[in-house]
Amino acid sequence: QPVTPELLVSPSSQDGDLGSECPEDRGNWTGRLDFLLSCIGYCVGLGNVWRFPYRAYTNGGGAFLVPYFIMLAICGIPIFFMELSLGQFSSLGPLAVWKISPLFKGVGMGTILIVSLVAIYYNMIIAYVLFYLFASLTSNLPWQHCGNWWNTDLCLDHHVIKTGNTTFPVNITNTVSPSEEYWSRYVLHIQGSSGIGNPGRIRWNLCLCLLLSWTIVYLCILKGVKSSGKVVYFTATFPYLILVMLLIRGVTLEGAWKGIRFYLTPQFDHLLSSKVWIEAALQIFYSLGVGFGGLLTFASYNTFHQNIYRDTFIVTLGNAITSILAGFAIFSVLGYMSQELGVPVNQVAKAGPGLAFVVYPQAMTMLPLSPFWSFLFFFMLLTLGLDSQFAFMETIVTAVTDEFPYYLRPKKASFSAVICIALFLMGLILTTEGGMYWLVLLDDYSAGFGLMVVVITTCLVVTRVYGMKRFCRDIHMMLGFKPGPYFRACWMVLSPATMMALLVYNIVKYQPSEYGTYRFPAWAEVLGILMGVLSCLMIPLGMVVAVLQEEGTLWERVQQASRPAMDWGPSLEENRTGMYVASLAGSQSPKPLMVHMRKYGGITSYENTAIEVDREIEEEEESMM
Repeated sequence: QPVTPELLVSPSSQDGDLGSECPEDRGNWTGRLDFLLSCIGYCVGLGNVWRFPYRAYTNGGGAFLVPYFIMLAICGIPIFFMELSLGQFSSLGPLAVWKISPLFKGVGMGTILIVSLVAIYYNMIIAYVLFYLFASLTSNLPWQHCGNWWNTDLCLDHHVIKTGNTTFPVNITNTVSPSEEYWSRYVLHIQGSSGIGNPGRIRWNLCLCLLLSWTIVYLCILKGVKSSGKVVYFTATFPYLILVMLLIRGVTLEGAWKGIRFYLTPQFDHLLSSKVWIEAALQIFYSLGVGFGGLLTFASYNTFHQNIYRDTFIVTLGNAITSILAGFAIFSVLGYMSQELGVPVNQVAKAGPGLAFVVYPQAMTMLPLSPFWSFLFFFMLLTLGLDSQFAFMETIVTAVTDEFPYYLRPKKASFSAVICIALFLMGLILTTEGGMYWLVLLDDYSAGFGLMVVVITTCLVVTRVYGMKRFCRDIHMMLGFKPGPYFRACWMVLSPATMMALLVYNIVKYQPSEYGTYRFPAWAEVLGILMGVLSCLMIPLGMVVAVLQEEGTLWERVQQASRPAMDWGPSLEENRTGMYVASLAGSQSPKPLMVHMRKYGGITSYENTAIEVDREIEEEEESMM
């Protein structure tokens, strides 16, 4: 029996009471599809249904798909893959991952601030969806006719128009549909508020819907990815079933082709406009959810060798195809509606909440079995919204528990409850009569230029400060191959340059917020801009803290703080091959890889990679000498 010299035995393999001091295990996904479905559920959200179709038709119809797919290739796929790689390599959340370069930890703080603000108002939208879902459980939809206590003299029923067309002309320019009055005067009760500064009373039915939506979210993330990873099997797949049903119903309606033709007729002259390219990049940016930390968080629960390269293409292309399909489902119904009302399609087409809570519900009332179709539509919106909200919450909880693993990991369920209650209380202002003004303000500013600054900084830090060569080597160690020239070119130049252009465009073309005819006062604009600036200010604030924790002259401190932390690298010991073995706590071995082989047995294909990486490092060191 050969005796192994003490030098080659890793300290962690010796018996001792060190185990009792280790933080509780983070956990992993329990099923093979948990991660993939969670990413699909996170990316495919409300924006695919209510933003993409409208953006496409206003920016050149079918021609919009050209810049859309080009921007997906330049901006979407590379940053998506970068975020997944960072999360999976380190098994850390959006704050702790900045061990890669502690000087820039403020980027993680900015991300958490943005995600918290978005989570507050996103759950309010889910609350509106729940409100409509319950309202659909009747034999007659409440927004079908005029004559209710909330209706005004301007209300005009579409049934009246239809019968009226044959006998006398009806002037519909100064009228309002029953669905619009139901939304603004009954659901929001916006007439009770004079503006953002006077929100009025809390609408208790909306408040209860918000409480219910937070309760659903909490119950689903109660056990972290172990519970949310199972819920997404339903919430990520069921919307597709409903979308296909709505699509089949839509295209079989009379006049559907009018809407589809309107949606897809290519107007190639639009491609000469910079606005169309910017709109395409914005759609990709927000639709894939890069920069919010959700992708990084989900990837951090993967096993070390999960094929995220393949998953990147499945999720990004699946997301794009879903958006296009949703456009057919929406515009086929809008075409039918325009035929019924005898007005052009562009008069009924809207984006955002206007489409989901006014136009589409009105179209539902024109169909046979309208409560059934209405229930299906809102149930689809509920499932689309929920899995995006799971991601936002998981990001916040994971980020903070990874910072304080000893204290918070064992109490993760209680900590999640505290976060949900805090965000629910902050969101109460959105349930008031003027809550919609606050929601618009949050929507316009919380994830605007602040998010872009966060993503640009991340891109530059990984490629310039940490180093492209080192990042590619990490991916090689994890996946068994290095990213090709396409990814390297995008990370180094194309992606940051495109986002810089987006940022400049957003600042130059800045327009004050508005809701319908209401213009926001100056103080509200300033508050909105501060929301965006605060997330950017986290970056210099983090730098100051990091520099103060180092020793030496200012320049030495900056250099030390920008280098990766000593414990940066894969979280599990068996994955720390090559250069990372030497950075294990207490490692004294001159031949780290031998320790690794001694402890974990033979050479796998990934250890082969590690030997290659070691050889590369040695060659680099020799060439430098």
